[in-house]
Amino acid sequence: MTPLTLAQVEAVARAAHEGRTDKAGRPYAEHLAAVAAGVRARGGDAEQIAAAWLHDSVEDDALSRQWLEQAALTARTKAIVDALTRRPGEEPEAYARRILATDGARLVKEADLAHNADPRRLAALDEPTRTRLTEKYARMRALLGLPEPAPRR
Repeated sequence: MTPLTLAQVEAVARAAHEGRTDKAGRPYAEHLAAVAAGVRARGGDAEQIAAAWLHDSVEDDALSRQWLEQAALTARTKAIVDALTRRPGEEPEAYARRILATDGARLVKEADLAHNADPRRLAALDEPTRTRLTEKYARMRALLGLPEPAPRR
């Protein structure tokens, strides 16, 4: 089976998240597009970019695990999406270990964390949420051995 093109993966992801918004009320597809662009900017390959478009799809119940298993995607793309899908009750350390053990997943998570922690995005949230998420993202960066993001000018 021929894998879906990046344009097809993008269309699937956008359709799956249609009508959904992020914590700041923005269309969720904006986050997916930003993560895909971040993967591309970090030198990621087509399999990682496809995974970026789909990275939250199973965790957010936008697409099922069965869809992922049967999708016309490479085994590596499926493995990255699976690695980035948090399990209920999973400790951050176990989540980070799975990401680090999966070829290509760390770069996608790096792009995801970078967009999630963007000060412009966080500024739209209330202070307690902003503080909680900033600490959560910093902890995950540390567990993955990622540097702190450079301050924006």
